[in-house]
Amino acid sequence: MQNEFTLLGDALWLDFVNTARGRGDNPPDLLPDAAAVLRWATAQRLDLNGGPPPMDTMHRLRERLTALAESLHGGLQPPAGSIAAINEQLACGEGRHQLTRVSGEWRLRFAPERRPSILEAIAQSAAASLADSLRLVRRCADPSCSLFFIDDSPNQSRRWCSTAVCGCQTRVERRRGLLR
Repeated sequence: MQNEFTLLGDALWLDFVNTARGRGDNPPDLLPDAAAVLRWATAQRLDLNGGPPPMDTMHRLRERLTALAESLHGGLQPPAGSIAAINEQLACGEGRHQLTRVSGEWRLRFAPERRPSILEAIAQSAAASLADSLRLVRRCADPSCSLFFIDDSPNQSRRWCSTAVCGCQTRVERRRGLLR
């Protein structure tokens, strides 16, 4: 059985953005209601901490993160509205900073007092991607696909969201002379 969601596993926030994108023209919104959000959260192994957030809040965050993905794919600076939306969700977290020893070095880390909500987890994923300059956001090179993914390949040359789907299809079409 094929999952109803395309989960690339590169970054939670891009999987969230991709719920409004797809492989083909006019992809459906995969998060139209609370039941779909519950199924997506379950597929991502996220806690809903008392239920799904309001749908307008989810869709607004997804729009902001889509603008962020488009900007990063184009090599542009992140839109201020996207950063504001991420920071708004990050501010919802409860916890404290604590000193921990990691591989013989002391590091200051934030220790949450509870698991993050679905929107906090998505915002944390987007913030982590922005903070890591080696994680490039790309859009699939297959003309019929609009999905985003993280290109963390050694030489940053990944072109397709999935080599088994889009990459294979493109190579077959090229062999048949349908693409140049």
